[in-house]
Amino acid sequence: MIAMLHFATLVVTTLFAAAAAVALDWLLLRAMFVLMRPATAQRVNAPSPLVRGTAQLTRAYATHR
Repeated sequence: MIAMLHFATLVVTTLFAAAAAVALDWLLLRAMFVLMRPATAQRVNAPSPLVRGTAQLTRAYATHR
């Protein structure tokens, strides 16, 4: 009877450890995907003053041609 109890304890402990390992692996995998994303994935670049100035010059000179 005690041998069956020990075996059941071993099975339950193994299942718990396997579930914890899968959960930790999934968590680390998701963290790696977040870290591997490019830094500009969520950032929208506003045009710089140089680009705006160049666009204004282009419009100014395009009307005189």
